[in-house]
Amino acid sequence: MSSHTVTRHDITFASNGDTCSAWLFLPDGVDNPPLVILGHGLGATKEMGLDAFARRFAQAGVAAMAFTYRHFGDSTGQPRQLLSINRQLADWDAAIAHAKTRTDIDGTRIAVWGSSFGGGHAIIVASRHPELRAAVSQCPFTDGIASARALGPAGTMRLLPVVAQDILAGALRKDPVLVKLAGSPGERALMTAPDALPGYLALVPEGVTFINEVAARVAPTITRHRPGKAAKNVRMPILFCVPEHDSVTPPEETVAYAKTAPKAEIRRYEAGHFDIYLGAPFEAVVADQTDFLLRHLKEAR
Repeated sequence: MSSHTVTRHDITFASNGDTCSAWLFLPDGVDNPPLVILGHGLGATKEMGLDAFARRFAQAGVAAMAFTYRHFGDSTGQPRQLLSINRQLADWDAAIAHAKTRTDIDGTRIAVWGSSFGGGHAIIVASRHPELRAAVSQCPFTDGIASARALGPAGTMRLLPVVAQDILAGALRKDPVLVKLAGSPGERALMTAPDALPGYLALVPEGVTFINEVAARVAPTITRHRPGKAAKNVRMPILFCVPEHDSVTPPEETVAYAKTAPKAEIRRYEAGHFDIYLGAPFEAVVADQTDFLLRHLKEAR
């Protein structure tokens, strides 16, 4: 496999009146390369490990654009730390629309790549954009009920008071009432598996500020969200990368949904939900993803 030097460009694109911040990694010396668009998980930003995947894809000759959703990080959007599933899906649409206008990539050869909560988004986006060439769904959130079971009834009950407060705050147009994204077991947080908090913090580079909070009103929408149901409508090749020991997005539900996609490829890894961003698990998964993207993006139709 060829290895290109890579240049990173800081870019932005418009999304419903706001601005999403992004990095565009271009393989040097490659004219009109294909592109993969990368979006992260629950409350995470592009700085939290997406550059490692994007740079590896670009070294193989596939341009990569990693972006941060509105309301988070250095993207705009008020109020801050608001996680709206519909708005994030609109950000994906905006990213694809922006990519098609660029002259430094081939807008007819685009793939999407999502991880965790973004892995669920990638399934939905792929089902809605038949013009895409491929999709990658890494440790994906596929079923809110399954993830709620992983949180447990006690964890769910701890969230109810703050969810009610935030819903009221939203109705009164007040600042959001925030809840932790990741916490230790027994804490009030959206994720409380033993590896959740250390796993999230391990992705934050030195010097980057990560706000480990989100508007609590998102909790009931997450429970109702079942992006895995869209897998059966994904007509292009889609790669599912599934950690066997995932404590956040139960793997068996993910695999069951993945098997409904007509052109699914499924890879399973001896790893936890947060392991595949680092070390040997990262090396294994990024190699499979690079091979998949090269197979489905490099050849012109």
